[in-house]
Amino acid sequence: MNVNERNNQRPDPNHDPDYKLTPEHKPNPDSNPDPITGEHGARPVGTGVGAAGAGAIGTAVGVIVGGPVGGAVGAVVGSVAGGLLGKGVAETLDPTVEDEYWRHNYATRPYVEADHSYEDYSPAYRVGYEGHSTYSKQGLSYQDAEPQLRQRYEEQGTRRIGWDKARHASQDAWHRREHSVSDNRTTLK
Repeated sequence: MNVNERNNQRPDPNHDPDYKLTPEHKPNPDSNPDPITGEHGARPVGTGVGAAGAGAIGTAVGVIVGGPVGGAVGAVVGSVAGGLLGKGVAETLDPTVEDEYWRHNYATRPYVEADHSYEDYSPAYRVGYEGHSTYSKQGLSYQDAEPQLRQRYEEQGTRRIGWDKARHASQDAWHRREHSVSDNRTTLK
């Protein structure tokens, strides 16, 4: 389905006098929609950083190889390639997806106590998935990174659950990211 077909399926408040904005049609401000396609999870910063960096490199290489015209071509090609690469890197962790997953699945976890809500566990999940993104790149396992994760969790202020309980949620989120990254690597081979 292309973008135009998808857009034609969306309710149009400008052309439908009976249009009502139902919950399933309301935009989710946390979904970070792509401004062009409307797809979930735009990554403008990663895309921009990649485009700028590769565009500068493309310009330099183009000038060396083909003079001013080569520089212009190199800037365009480098920017496009860098933008795509930057977007890919930024998409390796989508906090919106992680939050949504845990919001809908936390209650099924064995460590969750009935008198605690998702909001009680959410900071621990965030520390886990963000920590994986940071510390696994340094070659650390969850056990190696746990002291830093605990510090991050406790620095966030007073929580309804202490680290002794929160660590299970943090570790769960870490392992989910670990398996997701591993699955993506297997798919790419």
